[in-house]
Amino acid sequence: MIIGEVLRPHGVQGEVRVRILTDYPERIAKLGTVFLGSGIGANDLKPYRIEKVRFTPEFGLLKFNGINDRNAADRLRQRTIMIAIDDAVPLEEGEFFLYQLIGLSAVLENGTVLGNLTEVIETGANDVYVIKSAEGRELLIPAIPEVILKTDIQAGTILIRPLPGLLDDAGSAEPDA
Repeated sequence: MIIGEVLRPHGVQGEVRVRILTDYPERIAKLGTVFLGSGIGANDLKPYRIEKVRFTPEFGLLKFNGINDRNAADRLRQRTIMIAIDDAVPLEEGEFFLYQLIGLSAVLENGTVLGNLTEVIETGANDVYVIKSAEGRELLIPAIPEVILKTDIQAGTILIRPLPGLLDDAGSAEPDA
């Protein structure tokens, strides 16, 4: 599970500036060990023990055990910071992690399969699901209750009721006369 991304070194004593990608940044200091790599499922994951954590309004600053100078910190640039799923905040009934959505089949109420969810874009207002059709077309679906009727991780599906015009082909509409 991704909790952050190393942006660059901070100072000369091995700290790194981190983009925080978790809703619970205060838990980072309690984790002890995190994993850095090029992304989820990558074979280059390495454990790093956290020595120190502090926050600014814009980002986090982390110091890892054994990373003691700017050059060592620079080698961590653009690494994804992950935790074991057992260290994640427990979810409430009906909640799920965003990574669990990737690969789910997006299905309309009438049974028509739109494609598979390939990405979740976090916009601030609401998430947007990127659905890739079998033809390679990408659909942007707002993750709002009026559109996403049911998410069934076990069945591997997301049930969708599109808003009027949401699935219309761009450029196919005639201009009003």
